[in-house]
Amino acid sequence: MTIDVDALRKHIGTKIVEQDVATQAPLRGLAVTFDREERIPATGEAIPPGWHLVYFAALSPKASLGDDGLPTSGGVLPPMPFPRRMYAGTELSFHDPLRVGDALTRETECSDISLRSGATGTLIFATQTRRIFTPRGLALVEQSHTVFREEVKPGEKSATPKRNKPPADTPWRRAITTDPVSLFRYSALTFNPHRIHYDRDYAMRVEGYPGLVVHGPYSQQCLIDLARDHAPEKTLKSFTQRARAPLFDTAPFSVVGRAVDGEKGAELWALTPEGTIAMEVTIRYA
Repeated sequence: MTIDVDALRKHIGTKIVEQDVATQAPLRGLAVTFDREERIPATGEAIPPGWHLVYFAALSPKASLGDDGLPTSGGVLPPMPFPRRMYAGTELSFHDPLRVGDALTRETECSDISLRSGATGTLIFATQTRRIFTPRGLALVEQSHTVFREEVKPGEKSATPKRNKPPADTPWRRAITTDPVSLFRYSALTFNPHRIHYDRDYAMRVEGYPGLVVHGPYSQQCLIDLARDHAPEKTLKSFTQRARAPLFDTAPFSVVGRAVDGEKGAELWALTPEGTIAMEVTIRYA
């Protein structure tokens, strides 16, 4: 297939603006989904980092959804010629906490589209930049990266990316066990209709995966929480995550990390059951 990337790139700069309110109810859902034994913030109190993803649900009409459950139109990205899409990473810059009760405004912009070749074939990478504002001003900037891939031919399995080992000196460690219920709960809280996270038959038969796929933002939250728990006095300034390999509900995975640069930052990794890197993260503290 010939991809006209220049036609796709004409959508760079497309923007939409949305409104929401930082309510407390979905925060309770996140706390139980991730087994967080912490007090839910009250009105006027700061929302933990990463929990912003329960706001600004993509309320796409059913008729606009593709076979994978995700919308094929709307938003700032153009219709893509490849049907499969996966989380590729994110960059978060924290400027001011969201607080329960805040009126929120989010500006979303298509900021990049590029064509690349990899071990798994031709790939389209798309970046969306989201800026969330409260009545106090800019609170959060999020650059979200998505990769679009060719469909898996009938009977084939999804290709496995190259996997590397993390450093040995990672004193922060935690085992994460996912299951269909926890993945469904997270899909519901973030209003994510992508079938690879809750429809096992679709994930295995159509997309060639060995089981349900763990959301990239799900592992992202596990890594943020690991850093929070080992440096509770620190305030996150930035968080950068790169996806290296998918994680599945077929076996527990691990999150590990360590402080770096005189404890001014941290490095973290989500590891497959085999101990190889699935996600790599760099954190800087304020």
